[in-house]
Amino acid sequence: MSDTLLHIENLQVRYGGIEAVKGVSFDVHEGEIVTLIGANGAGKSSTLRSIAGLEKPSAGKIIFRGDDLTGRDATSIVKKGITLVPEGRRIFADLTVLENLKVGAYLRNDDISEDIQWVYDLFPRLKERSWQLGGTLSGGEQQMLAVGRALMSRPKLMMMDEPSLGLAPLIVKDIFTIIKEINRQGVTILLIEQNANMALKTADAGYVMETGRITLSGTGEELLTNEGVKAAYLGS
Repeated sequence: MSDTLLHIENLQVRYGGIEAVKGVSFDVHEGEIVTLIGANGAGKSSTLRSIAGLEKPSAGKIIFRGDDLTGRDATSIVKKGITLVPEGRRIFADLTVLENLKVGAYLRNDDISEDIQWVYDLFPRLKERSWQLGGTLSGGEQQMLAVGRALMSRPKLMMMDEPSLGLAPLIVKDIFTIIKEINRQGVTILLIEQNANMALKTADAGYVMETGRITLSGTGEELLTNEGVKAAYLGS
C-alpha cells in the first residue's frame, strides 16, 4: 500500500546461537496503532530493538518511508523519525522532568519550547513537576515522562515496549487514553503490550508472535474475538 510507513521483511535477530526472531514480516501504515502481542520470550522486544537500531538483525529488511534502515545505528534511526519508549521507562533519575525532556530533543538544534508545551498539555502532571527529579516520580509519572521524552524528537513512528507494565489499572487506562490522543495528533504507533485486551481494543491492527514468528494477524477487533487469542492471551 502507498501509505506503508514501515515495512518489515523476513526479519531475523540472533543472540549467539539463539534465534530470537525467525523471519518476521509485517507492515505499519501511516496513522495506525499496531500492536504485537505474545508471551514473554516470543521475540517482540527483539523486533522493536532491531527496528530502533539497538540490535543488528542477522537477516531481513527494515524499510521506513521508502528508505532501507537495516543495520543503521540508533542515532540515525531517531533522525529518520523513529523513537522507542523502552520497557522499564529508563528515564534519567538524577535529571529533572524538564531536563529529561530536553535530552529527548538532543538531535535538534531548533526551538523546542512548543514541543515542551505539547508534552505538558498531554501530561499536565509533568508540568506541575517540571523541576522535580525523575527518580522521585511515581511509576505512572515516569511512564508519562518516558513517552514525553520520546515525543521531543518529533517522531513519525513511536514504538512502545510494555507501557503499562507495573502500573495500577487506573493509570493504565490514562496511558492508553494518551496513546490514542498522540495517535490522533498524527504520530503512528507500534506497541508491545502484555495487557493484550487493552492493546487490541486500542489497535487498528495486531500481530500475534510465538517463539520468534508471527502466527496470526488481523484487525484489533478480529483478534479480540479470535477463540485462540481469547484462550491464550485474554483469559477466557
